[in-house]
Amino acid sequence: MTNLFKITGTVTLKKGAGRQLKSGGMWVYDNEIDTFSETVEDGGLIELHDFDDYFMGIGFVNRRSKITVRMLSRHEGEINEEFIKQRVKDAVSYRMDTVDTSSCRLIFGEADFLPGIVIDKFSDVLVVESLALGIDRFKQLIVDDLKEILKEYGMPIRGVYERSDAKVRQLEGMERVKGFIGEEFDTKVMITENGVKYYVDVKDGQKTGFFLDQKYNRLAIQKLCKNAKVLDCFTHTGSFALNAGIAGASSVLGVDASALAVDQAAANARLNGLEDRVQFLCRDVFELLPELEEKKEKFDVVILDPPAFTKSRSSIKNAVKGYREINLRALKLVREGGFLATCSCSHFMDYELFTQTIGQAARSAHKRLRQVEYRTQAPDHPILWAADESYYLKFYIFQVCSDR
Repeated sequence: MTNLFKITGTVTLKKGAGRQLKSGGMWVYDNEIDTFSETVEDGGLIELHDFDDYFMGIGFVNRRSKITVRMLSRHEGEINEEFIKQRVKDAVSYRMDTVDTSSCRLIFGEADFLPGIVIDKFSDVLVVESLALGIDRFKQLIVDDLKEILKEYGMPIRGVYERSDAKVRQLEGMERVKGFIGEEFDTKVMITENGVKYYVDVKDGQKTGFFLDQKYNRLAIQKLCKNAKVLDCFTHTGSFALNAGIAGASSVLGVDASALAVDQAAANARLNGLEDRVQFLCRDVFELLPELEEKKEKFDVVILDPPAFTKSRSSIKNAVKGYREINLRALKLVREGGFLATCSCSHFMDYELFTQTIGQAARSAHKRLRQVEYRTQAPDHPILWAADESYYLKFYIFQVCSDR
């Protein structure tokens, strides 16, 4: 374990570089770096110095990545097993204070000062997503610490599955991997969230198997859905639709383009005894909404939870068009005085741009929006100020009315 904690060398910033880092950010980009000392090892720990040799902190280095240094500590001092364990303890303690921990995100990378790693807990199973070379070397240690700490809280872990199969690993010069860490187990896990039961497929589901970041946003729509006719667009495995159903909606239609997702959603409806009121349809939402408008269909509540239409700054214009169109179509389907819940999970579609885009859609639809509430991701996905990448989910609930 000794080599794991060895400082392999020094990375020095260019003069005037590292502004984001100096204002609290966690990353240093390749174009901000002046020199690497000869001993620097990719994936290893380094000391980061400013152009004048001033100590800036300790981080992981990877010269194959545009994010060349990911900061681990701003302080001089030894990085060791106890240091890592304390970070893991702090992450778990924060969740115990802020969320229902039966299923939650236990470690959220940079926002928990463990850059590049995400660990979700689904009942008694952990799912690990390791996305950076440096933290990948610490993966087993972090998992072992987490299991030990959770056991002390009376939450023993039955198994651990790795879902480090995102494309972003290739940008770090790493292979995409998935599989068991330790003993094998049944990867179809049942969880309960907001009173709704789900089957989570940690092996083949999207990302780590289930989107925990919307937990309290799903709860927020429940109060609007009693006796309501609800349309849930981009339903995935049915989570918003099922929250509407369990809250007493008279009818719910969940729509998704993925046949696999729709099958899983229908299974989740049966699991909750809601199959009579919650139905699912495999269709492209962009094609279906104009058809519903043509038929003069109206809904009391329309929910939009689309995938990220943009994952880079370069495609932001097309994303704005997509968000504007989908919100325009949805607004036309909401009855007078009904509700629209709409969100964006793209970091690049920031709060201002998303808000502006919804406003444009409302004007085009000749609708007035009365904001009920604005929300972000659940507290187990904390937003670390100055680390902008940790703030990605924007979620609005509006009452929709005509001009008066």
